[in-house]
Amino acid sequence: MNSTLVIIPTYNEAGNIVRIIEKIHQVAPDFSILVVDDNSSDGTATAVQELMATDRRVNLMQRAGKLGLGTAYLAGFKWALERDFEFVFEMDADFSHNPDHLPAFMEAAKDADLVLGSRYIPGGGVVNWSFIRRVISRGGGI
Repeated sequence: MNSTLVIIPTYNEAGNIVRIIEKIHQVAPDFSILVVDDNSSDGTATAVQELMATDRRVNLMQRAGKLGLGTAYLAGFKWALERDFEFVFEMDADFSHNPDHLPAFMEAAKDADLVLGSRYIPGGGVVNWSFIRRVISRGGGI
């Protein structure tokens, strides 16, 4: 059985994808990663393929077009279930989800069926977000 997978949906994240993967592996070296790329035009998939050449923990699902965040996560979860991963995390490539929290989530998962992180609980928060982005994010959680 595979243990833990981090799903990262991407669309034009070439500037972030290598850094986020490196950071995840810095704090959680045994985690596998699946990048679900929506046909990025900036070389995101190519950057992931270059990492895959030397790192078996990194995987890529290339999709035919910009199909959206929700369907990217669903495709990633399906991929994880087909490969029998025990734990699955989802993170954005733009560092709006901090990889440093992964070990704490993994520790919490030992005694829980579900571990949920939120920007809107005590101890949560957002950094460098505009007022408009905070309003949109808050509205998306309703």
